[in-house]
Amino acid sequence: MAGRSFLIRSPKEEESNAAVREAVLLGARNAAIAGSVVAVPTLVGCRVLPWAKANLNYTAQALIISAACIAGFFITADKTILRNARQNTIGKLDKST
Repeated sequence: MAGRSFLIRSPKEEESNAAVREAVLLGARNAAIAGSVVAVPTLVGCRVLPWAKANLNYTAQALIISAACIAGFFITADKTILRNARQNTIGKLDKST
């Protein structure tokens, strides 16, 4: 019972948590996809191309792959949250007319 709160949450907070949860799940999925798509050519290129073999150490390879993962996560999460906000706004406008 120590984890329970005596505060009552509003329905808007419940909708907000659902929207954030959806954004995080979609962002994580797209981050995994982006990481996989970028990892293969990065790792193959570092084994095959002479320039990449000479200049890209393991840290550089990890930074390239993680940058793609981070970008995929944040772009997807941002688009999802904005889409949900737009739907909420359109829903409010439809109710008022």
